[in-house]
Amino acid sequence: MQDSTTFVRIFRSAFRDPILPVFAKPAECEQARNMKAESLSRAFAELSTPLIADAALRLKIPLRISPTGIQPVTPNQRLAGSALPVRHFGSVDVFLEAMQGAQPGQALVIDNGGRLDEGCIGDLTALEAEHCGLAGIIVWGAHRDTPELRQIHLPIFSYGGCPSGPQRLDPRDPSALRSARFGNFLVERGDVVFADDDGCVFAVAERVDELLRVAHEIWERERHQAEAIKSGHSLREQLEFARYLEKRATDLTYTFREHLRKISGAIEE
Repeated sequence: MQDSTTFVRIFRSAFRDPILPVFAKPAECEQARNMKAESLSRAFAELSTPLIADAALRLKIPLRISPTGIQPVTPNQRLAGSALPVRHFGSVDVFLEAMQGAQPGQALVIDNGGRLDEGCIGDLTALEAEHCGLAGIIVWGAHRDTPELRQIHLPIFSYGGCPSGPQRLDPRDPSALRSARFGNFLVERGDVVFADDDGCVFAVAERVDELLRVAHEIWERERHQAEAIKSGHSLREQLEFARYLEKRATDLTYTFREHLRKISGAIEE
C-alpha cells in the first residue's frame, strides 16, 4: 500500500494543470488533460463519498452533497471527474452542445430541477457521452431506458427511472452551459464531483488534493481498525471507550468527538 505522501504527490502531479508553453501542441495538452482525469479516478478508486465527506469535515472545507435519493442506475457504479454542468429545458440539444467542447474524464452534471415526471436522458445521450470519453452523468432528476443504460455501463446517477420523455420546451437560460443547480446549491464548471452508492458530493478543485490526502489517511486508519476487530481486538478497546466513559462521568461536557481527537480515532469528526 502506498503511503499518503506518495499518494498525494502522484495525484497532484497529474490533477493540477501542467505548466505548458504557449506553443504546446494540441496533442500534448490533450495528453495532460487525460492524465489529470485518470489520476483523479485512480485517487478515488479505494475511497468513497463518506470518506470524502469526513475529510471535508475534518479540514473544514465546504462540501456540497446531493439530495437524498440520487443513486446509480446500476449498483456499485462510481465516478470521479471535473464537472461539466448543463441546464435542461426540454430538449436534448443542450447536452449535445455541452459535449461539443467536453474533455475526456469530465462528468456531465444535469440540472433538471429535480423533476420526477420526465426522464431527461436515455440510452442515446449516454452512448454519446461514452463516445466523448466522459466519466459519467449525474442528473438532478430522472432518466429513462433503464435496461439499455445498464448495458452501456457508463456510470449514471439520478432519482430513478421514468418512462416519459420531456413534453415541454421552456426558455433557455443564458447560464445553461456554465452552471447547474443541484438541490439547493450550484455546480460550476471545474468543480470536482465524486459519486458512488451513497450519493454524490461536489468540491472546489483547489482543495481536492487535501480532501483526497485526508480521506486516504482516514481510509487507512479505518481499515486497520476493521482488521483489528476481526482479529479479536474490539472497537471499544481500540477507542479506549471505558476511559471515555470514566472521563464523561466527571465532566458532562466531555464529548466522544473530543475523546476521539485526543486518541486520533477515525469513527467520526
